[in-house]
Amino acid sequence: MYASAIVFERPGEVAVQRLALHAPGPADLVVDTLVSGVSTGTEKMLFQGTMPRFPGMAYPLVPGYETVGRVVQAGPAAGHLVGETVFVPGASCYADAAGLFGANASQLIVPGARVFKIAETLAENGVLLALAATAHHAVRRAQGPVGLVVGHGVLGRLITRMVMALGFSAPMVWETAAARRTGASPYGVMDPKDDRDSRYDTAIDASGDAGAIDGIIDRLRKPGELVLAGFYGERVGYAFAPAFMRELTVSIAAEFRPEDVRAVIELVEAGRLSLDGLLTHRAAPKDASSAYQTAFNDPGCLKMVIDWRNAA
Repeated sequence: MYASAIVFERPGEVAVQRLALHAPGPADLVVDTLVSGVSTGTEKMLFQGTMPRFPGMAYPLVPGYETVGRVVQAGPAAGHLVGETVFVPGASCYADAAGLFGANASQLIVPGARVFKIAETLAENGVLLALAATAHHAVRRAQGPVGLVVGHGVLGRLITRMVMALGFSAPMVWETAAARRTGASPYGVMDPKDDRDSRYDTAIDASGDAGAIDGIIDRLRKPGELVLAGFYGERVGYAFAPAFMRELTVSIAAEFRPEDVRAVIELVEAGRLSLDGLLTHRAAPKDASSAYQTAFNDPGCLKMVIDWRNAA
């Protein structure tokens, strides 16, 4: 079996290649990809070659953990049926490339236990389930109600929506890029320089900018809490004295868990969480090189979608 896959051959080089797939086992699914998302966090670092070393990381590699597809073959122990629409948060099924995170390909072999059945009506928005689950994990990681979210990219927007979906008051959002201060309803977004007097008990940073941490701590009350929900390619640190005066608690929200994905699906199906309005750009696989440049470098691009239905 073969699939067309987006491959980072080495840092800075992206191409679409035909890759051999491992044979599916009795607990595996064969999934035809419909759409997949481009991550501007971990995927960008993989592309740039700045990703810290993780087990199984090597080039060439297939990136991607935000894929929606349709089951076309199901092993007897896979737990899913042919024809289901599923969310695939990653795959490792290639004979000649590493799968980190492995889901940006036209066809995937993946254990049935790893995927999530979703409503067909969720359609393209299903690529957002990974980030929405990350948002859920971060909000649940916080010990108190979240008053401040830093960063108004797609993760920051989902964290803000998640806070409200879970029944809390809308937080304030900080965003330094003017192009990303739009689309904020029913909450407020401002440049942190303009928020001079507000104080917050709990903040979540979704910016991934380690340089923002000191400024966040300065605006916390005592006792203050900061949840780090971004992925930081550089050393993270902060001045001790302001943190000491605020008796600061710092938490790291690691990768989402299956229960976070299930919780998000329930919130979406109940109408409490909307994933609408966050997919801003689309591209065919053949245009992957330019699509990745847009996703990584255009602040107006919240989420790039690769449409594998348009693979010709």
